[in-house]
Amino acid sequence: MSVIKPFRGFRPPKEIVEKLASRPYDVLNSEEARKECEGSPYSLLHVTKAEIDLPVGTDEHSLEVYLQVVKNYNSFKDYGWLVQDKEEKLYVYAQSMNPTAPDAKWQYGIVACAYSEDYVNKIIKKHELTRKDKEEDRMKHVRITNANVEPVFFAYPAVARIDEIVAGVTAKEPVYDFIAKEDGFGHRFWVIDDRALIDELVELFATKVPAMYIADGHHRSAAAALVGQEKKEHNPNHTGKEEYNYFMTVIFPDNQLNIIDYNRVVKDLNGLSKEQFLNAVSEAYTVEDMGTEIYKPSKLHEFSMYLDGHWYKMNAKPGTFNDSDPIGVLDVTILSNLVLDKILGIKDLRTDKRIDFVGGIRGLGELKRRVDSGEMKVAFALYPVSMQQIIDIADTGNIMPPKTTWFEPKLRSGLVIHELA
Repeated sequence: MSVIKPFRGFRPPKEIVEKLASRPYDVLNSEEARKECEGSPYSLLHVTKAEIDLPVGTDEHSLEVYLQVVKNYNSFKDYGWLVQDKEEKLYVYAQSMNPTAPDAKWQYGIVACAYSEDYVNKIIKKHELTRKDKEEDRMKHVRITNANVEPVFFAYPAVARIDEIVAGVTAKEPVYDFIAKEDGFGHRFWVIDDRALIDELVELFATKVPAMYIADGHHRSAAAALVGQEKKEHNPNHTGKEEYNYFMTVIFPDNQLNIIDYNRVVKDLNGLSKEQFLNAVSEAYTVEDMGTEIYKPSKLHEFSMYLDGHWYKMNAKPGTFNDSDPIGVLDVTILSNLVLDKILGIKDLRTDKRIDFVGGIRGLGELKRRVDSGEMKVAFALYPVSMQQIIDIADTGNIMPPKTTWFEPKLRSGLVIHELA
């Protein structure tokens, strides 16, 4: 079962929260972060991407950047921009992609600390591979700040009583409530300071939630858990109750989450003419020319393809995929096996320079633009992966193919921070 605990979070004063809360470190490159922070000393990007305060071109993985990280982080606390709660709390964080709409959909996550040993023992489950260089980068960030500056995005199988408690908390006025100017997404935040409710939530996770699933933030999860293990090994008086045994998460019920499509664009047709390529695709798919208007897939195993100014609907033929296999059922697997590998000769999605990936947040118009510009030759749009597919893969110990899931909205960093001591 899942272990969570409350913590004494560092949080910004209400009047600066909108200026301080930032998009995650891996959503922006250094140039974009530098531009976003122009004239904004409060932005947490000064901590999460501290190279923006050093000369242009500074290696973001250099020692001077990590030193700038801790300098900036300490300054935020010294200036009173981050203030620690006096007692351990749990929190609720809500997000919406259309906060001003009459039928706005919000997702409500509990902000808590997860237990590092649960990651090691696979009670916290992953569905993606991690890279050692990215793990080490995030580990350095955790070590030098002695903090989880950015939360990890978890999901859990929904529990009715947890939903009831969260609904009660969020019926009250939030501590923070703002719409981010960069994307128009809404963010709300509540503090749970009722000890009885905190204890009940901890107990509910311990008795009703058999596992938690990493939705977004595999490298941050690995880094946080590994730093906890390091501190354990270096502490001869380790008891297991130290704060470094835990790392900060936002945990959403699985039935509230929004996964959007993650699409593919390819530079060439592997030496084939348009007609030869379409004939090859037709061996495994039924292919229908949908004309020049953008066509979006509407169900599992249906794809759309943009080629030479036309959109095509592609349905995988029966017998070309395996719905009883948690990996074989995925549309990314079907497309990779039947088209990218077999026809286009793209064997490794992680390393092949002929393919690129476009998050569905950019819309299918971005696929059209990249093909029409001549940069790419063909684009493929996929139906989004479901949360149940992710859970099935994690539960069976399998790993998703690269660039499969895109969760939106992303968590804002800086609403609360967890220190390891």
